[in-house]
Amino acid sequence: MTEESFLVVRLGSMGDIVHTLPAVAALRRRYPQARIDWLVETRWQELVRLNPHITHCIPVDTLGWRRRLFSSATWRTIVQELGALRRGRYDYALDFQGLYKSAVLAWLAAAPQRLGFHEQFLREPGCFVFYTERVVPPPFGATHVIELNLALVARLEAEPQRPLVFDLVTTPEDETYVEDQLRAHGLDEFFILSPGGGWESKCWPVERYAELHDTLVQQRSWRGVINVGPGEELLAAAIERLAGAAKPMRLATRPRQFIALARRARLVISGDTGPLHLAAVLGTPVVGLYGPTDPVRNGPYGARVAVVYNPGVAPVTYKHARGYSPAMLSISVEQVLTAVERLTVTAMQSKPAGLASSNA
Repeated sequence: MTEESFLVVRLGSMGDIVHTLPAVAALRRRYPQARIDWLVETRWQELVRLNPHITHCIPVDTLGWRRRLFSSATWRTIVQELGALRRGRYDYALDFQGLYKSAVLAWLAAAPQRLGFHEQFLREPGCFVFYTERVVPPPFGATHVIELNLALVARLEAEPQRPLVFDLVTTPEDETYVEDQLRAHGLDEFFILSPGGGWESKCWPVERYAELHDTLVQQRSWRGVINVGPGEELLAAAIERLAGAAKPMRLATRPRQFIALARRARLVISGDTGPLHLAAVLGTPVVGLYGPTDPVRNGPYGARVAVVYNPGVAPVTYKHARGYSPAMLSISVEQVLTAVERLTVTAMQSKPAGLASSNA
């Protein structure tokens, strides 16, 4: 009998990919001999390329397609990549993203069965027309997005292992890079600040990050590391400039390098962004700063997490807005320090279990 073949469509971003990993692990658990391919944006491919549950990682550059839409070379690339996708002859395409671009790609793969969420659970509701089956997950707003993703594969009788498995993989080169950087700066016990975010409205002011850094250095005698993602250099430089005498170390990392870094950290503090979610599922203590997004649905997932959120200050919205959100501006340094204190006490009493991660 021919084994099933599945196309997972979750193009990005970093945190959303992390939140899809348990669903993919559950799919592999139910169909151990199946072909499971993952369609992902090129910039995020290293997060899934070494995943043990994936047969093939299929990178696509939809951002590049849009930037060079009127180039004949771009159209040739699109035709070639979509042709290869159709030749995959998938039995099922699962759209975890719920956008027009992801739903259209699932449809263009020509899988006879295309699963997505019911329109009331989609960020772009009209894309439901590209699905052959619309899954109704647990009530929106009352369940974490990881559980929503698990509901999609549950339709295929795939049940997750509990505690959940994430399988975040690094290479020896990633580990060596981080070790060399920490050794060069004499860092042993340290905490991480990750000030960036996909949208400016999810960020916290750099002045407060600098004040928080100085207070933690004084109180804990830890050193500070600023994680620098693509396009976040100015944010990191501003925090470093505003910090006191014990300047934080700036470190640019790729996703797998950040995994290696976060495993070694005492604490990670960040807004609702990919590094926060990576660190949380690794079992590193994290403090998440939340404003425009819902921490119930999109909060850090794990036993060693704390969230600072002032509900009612501003409405929950997932729109990519410029400028600090009023809800983020309402978060004080004192609130974050209280969360750190509470977390460091509870973190010592709990150990992460079942959050599988490994080196390749």
